[in-house]
Amino acid sequence: MIQGIFGSEGQLFFELDLITNDGLNLPVDAMLDTGFTGFLAINKQDLDSLDWIYIGKERLRTAQGETKFSTYSGKILLDEQEYQIPVYAGDEITEILLGSKWLKILPLVANYQAGLLTLG
Repeated sequence: MIQGIFGSEGQLFFELDLITNDGLNLPVDAMLDTGFTGFLAINKQDLDSLDWIYIGKERLRTAQGETKFSTYSGKILLDEQEYQIPVYAGDEITEILLGSKWLKILPLVANYQAGLLTLG
């Protein structure tokens, strides 16, 4: 189980490690976005140092409408477990996003009043 933090506007942030193709772990804070139905979304510029394998393009619906995203096979470390997942990359993504697909395999507890935020 990993502890998260609440952002100043109620956002849910969790720390995870992006694992480069060379096996280097890069710790980052990712925001949970329940409107995003994938596992992970990242800005294209952040991909350069990861050297993840390109899979192709995929159309996804966002708040701004339908957009084409590049898809990569990425590896992350979350809650002390490695996951090989599809990662969506786009120029318009400003935060590293955890999507709602995680909620199908990991329980989320968010209690603002108690200051409790956990995933896993």
